[in-house]
Amino acid sequence: QVQLVESGGGLVQAGGSLRLSCAASGRTFNRYGMGWFRQTPGKEREFVAAISQSGASTFYADSVKGRFTISRDNAKNTVYLQMNSLKPEDTALYYCATGRVGVTAYDYDYWGQGTQVTVSS
Repeated sequence: QVQLVESGGGLVQAGGSLRLSCAASGRTFNRYGMGWFRQTPGKEREFVAAISQSGASTFYADSVKGRFTISRDNAKNTVYLQMNSLKPEDTALYYCATGRVGVTAYDYDYWGQGTQVTVSS
């Protein structure tokens, strides 16, 4: 059974930083791409960042490019999202997902439960 468990969310002031982690189990981690998405009430899930199986390729939404960094540690079956220069509009429930490398939710077949990030102004 594939499981993804996110952690690291919380409340931070604008301009601050957070690092999200997502620990995966139940499938061979380094065979799959990983992605981060976010969602706010009443809106569709939004792509944030993705990383290839080896970590050599990364992809970002324009809204986070230059502020967020996705990385993975295949020895620890964990993917990270370093978020710097946070803005109130980054407030959302953040999900990690595993599947093929892509920028849409349809590219991923397993999802975590999410971790809340709240950025105060």
